[in-house]
Amino acid sequence: PRTIDEGRVHLLNVIGNGAYGVVFYAIDYRYEPKGVKRAVKQLRRHNIDDRQRRFQQREIALHWTARDHPSIINMDRLVTEDDGIYVVMDYGDEGDLFAMITEKHRYAGDDLLIKKVFLQILDGVEHLHMLGIAHRDVKPENIVCSNDGTVVRIVDFGLATRDTTSTEFGCGSTFYIAPECLGEWDNARCYTTQTADVWSLGVILVNLVCGRNPWRCASPTDESFTAFLADPTFLRRILPISQECLDILTQIFTPEPEQRISLDRLRTLVCNIVSF
Repeated sequence: PRTIDEGRVHLLNVIGNGAYGVVFYAIDYRYEPKGVKRAVKQLRRHNIDDRQRRFQQREIALHWTARDHPSIINMDRLVTEDDGIYVVMDYGDEGDLFAMITEKHRYAGDDLLIKKVFLQILDGVEHLHMLGIAHRDVKPENIVCSNDGTVVRIVDFGLATRDTTSTEFGCGSTFYIAPECLGEWDNARCYTTQTADVWSLGVILVNLVCGRNPWRCASPTDESFTAFLADPTFLRRILPISQECLDILTQIFTPEPEQRISLDRLRTLVCNIVSF
């Protein structure tokens, strides 16, 4: 196999691809002779412009700052080679939360497990916010699983920022983007980056409970979303959720970001819910 870090890391197969480069499944022999499973992200060094280089530096710096938390994937080290910068990270050996929800149907109907997993994600996002970082791309594809889907960790800091407000509209994935981040509403102006993460958590909660999304996009042209704005009980007609769960979702899915629930209050409500 291809190796980096003077032969200490063996890159085995590609497990992810993106605009930035490639993610490999790898074995790291630096610490013990039998090796440790790793995910290794290769960031290109050549044929990139200054803007891309700045994004890479930001991604690495913010992930390094946040790495020391059980709900954030640990970054072990950076390895610089001729052809790229390699980010050596822990490996989520059961794939991502998206597959765990859609293919393995792991969570639907298991209120205790939903609570356990959602609170881990919330803790991770709160850890970032306390460090002054907004993730801006919290979604099941960016959460990796282990221990039979009971342990989850946030990955991919490619869109993360220390900016408290932003005018970069359309950041993230359509299903998970807060309405103020789309730039499609009449009052499109700068948005608060951390508050937008809270919205994404709401969509993830629906994913965990129902195995589907509440709408395609929180946009004025989306019929499901506009039906929800007109009458929030619409969600209980289309989704198998309890009244308690609807009450929580209604406090997350506020079109006015300044009225959105805080992470602290959200944790309390989720801890106390009996049934989703």
